[in-house]
Amino acid sequence: MKRIVILGAAESGAGAAVLAKLKGFDVFVSDMSAIKDQYKQQLDQYGIDWEEGRHTEELILSADEVIKSPGIPDKAPMVQKIKAQGTPLISEIEFAGRYTDAKMICITGSNGKTTTTSLIYHILRNAGYNVGLAGNIGRSLALQVATEHFDYYVIELSSFQLDGMYEFRADIAVLLNITPDHLDRYDFKMQNYVDSKMRITQNQTEDDAFIFWNDDPVVTRELKRYNLHTRLYPFAAVKGNGAIAYADDGHYVIEVPTPFNMEQDELALTGRHNLYNSLAAGITANIAGVSSETLRKSLASFKGVEHRLEKVGRVRGIDFVNDSKATNVNACWYALESMKQPTVLILGGLDKGNDYSEIYDLVRQKCKGLVFLGLDNRKLHDNFDSFGLPVADVQSMKACVDECYKMAAPGDCVLLSPCCASFDLFKNMEDRGEQFKECVKNL
Repeated sequence: MKRIVILGAAESGAGAAVLAKLKGFDVFVSDMSAIKDQYKQQLDQYGIDWEEGRHTEELILSADEVIKSPGIPDKAPMVQKIKAQGTPLISEIEFAGRYTDAKMICITGSNGKTTTTSLIYHILRNAGYNVGLAGNIGRSLALQVATEHFDYYVIELSSFQLDGMYEFRADIAVLLNITPDHLDRYDFKMQNYVDSKMRITQNQTEDDAFIFWNDDPVVTRELKRYNLHTRLYPFAAVKGNGAIAYADDGHYVIEVPTPFNMEQDELALTGRHNLYNSLAAGITANIAGVSSETLRKSLASFKGVEHRLEKVGRVRGIDFVNDSKATNVNACWYALESMKQPTVLILGGLDKGNDYSEIYDLVRQKCKGLVFLGLDNRKLHDNFDSFGLPVADVQSMKACVDECYKMAAPGDCVLLSPCCASFDLFKNMEDRGEQFKECVKNL
């Protein structure tokens, strides 16, 4: 019996373990951290052996294949040992793809993934499609393949997940943009990160579709290096330069495969970045055969994504916006670009090799104060102290919101768009966003 070992027992790993067990493998799960009770119960339900708080070498290195959770870096000692002995190391998405013939709609990019993935899922559901939501959002793809049946999957893919994918093929691949992110995981080499993102096109054939932002300089440069056989669907903010979808004279337009247009003001999502997300989602739905009527209604009715430019509320004339998902500089750029009021900006967290110069001009134009929320804010001070703006250092969300409230005046906006990962002070970006919302409510 072939032995499968899974490293990491959260949503991805636990789901992969269940699928492997149901497919008749000898399965073992190992996690260096504590495993959440819900996943322990899931593993126990299927009779899967597991360990937490350690990696037992003899139990792991005896594997015929290892499935690694995306959060575990390649530099982890156990991963290095697995690679050294030549054991195949794959992602949960790669493994799950072997056991389903569903159409795979896959979305990646440095920014906009969750919004675009959620919007595509929203459209297909409204169209009555039998569709699952998976990847970085929703439930484990492997668990859904193991216990349910869908004709389509809409999958948000991080670069970490793409790194462990080899034979998997996307029927429709969406690449929104490529800007610096997670460089700490890629030896601080941008090209390594770019190469990971471009893996979404691997194995695509002439029957498949590749949707991409035509104005992204990195994507357009990289496409010259690739001999893609798939059908290309470029989109852009304005008509021209080969784009098949764009905004033109106040209209949202898709030219092919089925001509479609609607008033741009009718789109539920606002802002330039969300125009890109809506274009990518609309092309995807168009290719999948969604009717124009359903597409129009769905683009107009989408409610947006939690923690992405989420309006928390107004307190004594001050607006509070939760953009905790902005874990890189480019995401913060789009958030600031959409601000129409004087803004108190919250930055900080675990820096991933950020280049803050991208937002210098917008900080000067839009911001009236800065609050640095992190254990180590030296790099932020080095970048922004010379701007002459009021600055506060805080190490808790309550102190952060209190300082923002002092800096802001009626008619201003307080924006949490931190550019950084959350793990220095919070469990994750969701925890950071939830604490922000709770503190605002308590003002």
